[in-house]
Amino acid sequence: MTKEILIHQIVDVLKQAGFIVSKRCNIRPRSFDLAARNAETLLFCKVLYNIDGLNEETAKEMRCLARYLGGSALLVGAKTRDQLLEDSVVYMRYDIPAVNLQTFYDYFVENIPPLVSASPGGLYVSIDGDVLKEARQKVSMSLGSLASELGVSRRTISKYEDGNMDASIDIVLHLEEILDVALAQSIDLLQRFDKHGRIEIAPEEIVEKHIIEKQTPDDGILNMLHMLGYQVMSTSQAPFKAISRDTCDTLLTGISNYSSAMIKRADLMSSISCVTMTKSVFIINGKIKTQTVENTVLIEKRELDQLAGTEELAELIDERTKKPSVKDIKV
Repeated sequence: MTKEILIHQIVDVLKQAGFIVSKRCNIRPRSFDLAARNAETLLFCKVLYNIDGLNEETAKEMRCLARYLGGSALLVGAKTRDQLLEDSVVYMRYDIPAVNLQTFYDYFVENIPPLVSASPGGLYVSIDGDVLKEARQKVSMSLGSLASELGVSRRTISKYEDGNMDASIDIVLHLEEILDVALAQSIDLLQRFDKHGRIEIAPEEIVEKHIIEKQTPDDGILNMLHMLGYQVMSTSQAPFKAISRDTCDTLLTGISNYSSAMIKRADLMSSISCVTMTKSVFIINGKIKTQTVENTVLIEKRELDQLAGTEELAELIDERTKKPSVKDIKV
């Protein structure tokens, strides 16, 4: 299976699950390949045949984009090292859950969540500690006797009940057989995970980057947006240069000269903005030949320089959004 085939299959699964899917991000570099939304669920999906190809910088940007836009990041692949990914198993890569196509299908189409997570030491399952303790006490079994039955320490059983330790698949199956109760906790792929593969409950990561010095023309424009009153999170691998946000609007923000490559990027940004339920704007160094590309509004840098605040920029975007989009533009 090639990556191209895998992406097509993933799109088919997402559509079966009722998602609207953006155009594929085929502009390098790219932190994600697809954005998709189903009701309140927003997903940024990275596709790699070998999931070990995900690097830390790309993963960090995916996590930041997901948090800033209220979504989740997910990696879909086929293998790790020299072996295929197993069905119903979640692999973690830089705090992002990674699954194969079957697990992806089961979760989003069949509503069957995975139960097993992969760690360097093998495959593990999270135990519902409260259910375990209640079931053990119901059959009047002490920590020591249950530990002896399993061949583990009393402290290990205590950790299971406190939710401080995952168990091997064999241990969980043995426990469920002894106590006649289901103990395995399902894994929510849309949750935020920490470096250990556990659901993260720490405070929000600060993703805003303030532009202080004008080091490049792009930084200067982002600084202008910041001075207008926007929170600005710059990106390095997304199809847009930054996400700009005030109390009312969130803008996917591109910066470029007017060119055929810009038009292609603006069209992709328009598709992504429809999925993320944001607005899309491209700040142009120099003259523009049209005011919109699909739903992406084009604004000259000199026009931006004349605005006094976020409200004026919002009015300009709304005014140009209402006008017909220009297609097949000749540069």
